[in-house]
Amino acid sequence: MREIGKVFAKKFKDTGITKVVTIEASGIAPALYAAEALDVPMIFAKKAKNITMNEGILTAEVYSFTKQVTSTVSIASKFLTPEDKVLIVDDFLANGQAAKGLIQIIEEAGAHVEAVGIVIEKSFQDGRAILEEAGYPVVSLARLERFENGQVVFKEADI
Repeated sequence: MREIGKVFAKKFKDTGITKVVTIEASGIAPALYAAEALDVPMIFAKKAKNITMNEGILTAEVYSFTKQVTSTVSIASKFLTPEDKVLIVDDFLANGQAAKGLIQIIEEAGAHVEAVGIVIEKSFQDGRAILEEAGYPVVSLARLERFENGQVVFKEADI
C-alpha cells in the first residue's frame, strides 16, 4: 500500500496538492499513504452520521453500485478551505458516484479538485467517462477492461 501511495505522490508532486480526500473505509489505506508521500493531510468522508456533529457538515448522497445502497457521506467544513487543491484517492472506480459525491463536498467548501487517483478502475463501467466529461482528470494504477473465460483482461494503466 505504501508503494501505491508513492506512485500517486510521484505523479502529483508538482501539482500543489494540499489535501488528499477519500471515503471510508477501503479508500483510507491508499489515500493515507498518498498523503504521507505528498506530506499533506488526509481527510475521509464518513458514511455514518455522527449525532454530535450537526453544524458545519458538508454532505452528499453516494450510490454504491457494488452494495446497491445509497449512503450520505459527510466531511466537516473546517477541514477544507478555498485555498485547498485536492487529490481524491479511492480503491475502486466503477460508475463514479463516490468520486462525484466527494467532488460535490469539496467544491461546496470552495476547494479545487485537481485529480482523481484510483487504484483499480473497472473500465467496462462509465465512471471514468463521467468524471472526465465533467473536467476531472482520472489516473488509474490498474484498469480492468473485461472478464473473459474466467480471466481478467487489463487495459493499459495510466502510470
